[in-house]
Amino acid sequence: MNSITLTLKNWPARQPLAFLLLALVAWLALYQTLMPASEALVAALPVDRSSHLGGALQFFLYDTPKVLLLLTGVVFVMGMINSYFTPERTRALLAGRSEGVANVMAASLGIVTPFCSCSAVPLFIGFVQAGVPLGVTFSFLISAPMVNEVALTLLFGLFGWKVALLYLGLGLSVAIVAGWIIGRLKMEAYLEDWVRDMPRTSAAFEATGLTLADRLQGGFNAVREIVGKVWPYILGGIALGALIHGYVPEDFMASFMGRDAWWSVPLAVIIGVPMYTNAAGVIPIVQALLAKGAALGTVLAFMMSVIALSLPEMIILRKVLKIRLIATFVGVVASGILLVGYVFNAVL
Repeated sequence: MNSITLTLKNWPARQPLAFLLLALVAWLALYQTLMPASEALVAALPVDRSSHLGGALQFFLYDTPKVLLLLTGVVFVMGMINSYFTPERTRALLAGRSEGVANVMAASLGIVTPFCSCSAVPLFIGFVQAGVPLGVTFSFLISAPMVNEVALTLLFGLFGWKVALLYLGLGLSVAIVAGWIIGRLKMEAYLEDWVRDMPRTSAAFEATGLTLADRLQGGFNAVREIVGKVWPYILGGIALGALIHGYVPEDFMASFMGRDAWWSVPLAVIIGVPMYTNAAGVIPIVQALLAKGAALGTVLAFMMSVIALSLPEMIILRKVLKIRLIATFVGVVASGILLVGYVFNAVL
């Protein structure tokens, strides 16, 4: 029995390509069962499907496995891809580039690199030591948590490619322009003294000859680390989304998050900033808000503020930035998010 268990455990490493193909087939088959399974579960409960509670339960029972399945799949794939984008390689790609071009590169790299607000301080220090310009560093730090593979995949799975592509374009634009503006303001003097005085290091990196089995293990590690951390936020977000979906009247939500209320976008940003969650936790809430009549621009502004301007991230960044630079960062990014909200409420 032990030898069989050991063989099964080692099979992905010995035949990684066969494992990937079988895992893909199993993932697709499981994904197709989610809707009928959720309806069957609600039907088996002593609850009227057309009631508020029935609608909320169906939302929760369908979205929970769907979001977790999407998240596990994309984190696994990106864990393999991210083995190409170590912090050393990312710094080397950005060091020595001219501003403008480097801002675009930094924001684009933020999509495919496995860094979140928790990594802000060590990444910031590493970029400064490698000579990456301050504005370019901010383009990366804005893009990495806001326009990441988790957000894009969940948006695609829940809303379709148009909304996912729209969010990609908006997020990159905010990251690029905000980083460029901060770079033009020449605020290096507002780094903490110990950060500014650090000795410069080389931005070179050494290529590693990883095999497919090694990258497969990177995927497993990413699932264990990321999904293991964010699942409570997912459950909380879906539970809140289910309550909104089942109990909040459409007219009420449209009255203060609709496109006709001029104050809805700044209110959404103000509400979003103190919250601490991530894309996986906030997207189910976004789904429920849109279904209840909230305007797309307002909801996108709320989502961006939650992910890109969370209060915990500001507290973390205070270790390396002085108050004036943090305030400038928040002001520039918030202005970009407000513009996004108003423009899309006007044109959509």
